[in-house]
Amino acid sequence: MNDSTGPQSASQRGLPVVGEPRPERADARRNRLRVLEAADRLFTEHGVKNVSLDAIAAEAGVGKGTVFRRFGDRAGLAVALLDEREQELQAKILTGPPPLGPGAPPLIRVTAFLDAYLDLLDRHVELFMDSENASDGARYRIGSYHLWHRHLSHLIETAHPTLDADYTAHVLLAPLAADLHNALRTQGFTLDRMKSGLREVATSVLTVGEAVGDGNE
Repeated sequence: MNDSTGPQSASQRGLPVVGEPRPERADARRNRLRVLEAADRLFTEHGVKNVSLDAIAAEAGVGKGTVFRRFGDRAGLAVALLDEREQELQAKILTGPPPLGPGAPPLIRVTAFLDAYLDLLDRHVELFMDSENASDGARYRIGSYHLWHRHLSHLIETAHPTLDADYTAHVLLAPLAADLHNALRTQGFTLDRMKSGLREVATSVLTVGEAVGDGNE
């Protein structure tokens, strides 16, 4: 662990690798995915803290012992679910169809990523809040944050070499903090409004960067 507070996901221990072999039998993998899907449904419907392992096991059609042996407790299961969803997004970025995956113009890929991440964040905001607030600055030590930052930095640098791609990537990730997202949702902001606003910000920043770059050449 990076620190002594809270459970730590695989992505916190290092950047997850898509397609990394897992030493598990086919039936064990099926059970794991069934449990994660059941937890996803129940967490979304009732909230993480209001769902028991018994309820998840019953929803998945497996014994409670199976859930306990695999995940330990509800916190461990929540961490595993968030890891699974983040790795799914990573796979789409690396090998999926455009515009999220390779093959689309950089700006289109940037806005596609922001939309996709907002969908993920909105569905699992409670899990993200627990992960990002495990300790001071935890959000910026998580392996997945470094992955998203590197992805955006590469796209920004490719599109507009004159911009400070490293800093601009942090700027675009800042509105995706779970605390802010939860606060805005509580204030009545819709997901569509947040997507539209962030797309406009990204487009404005990157378009201005292009114009400035053209003028300085």
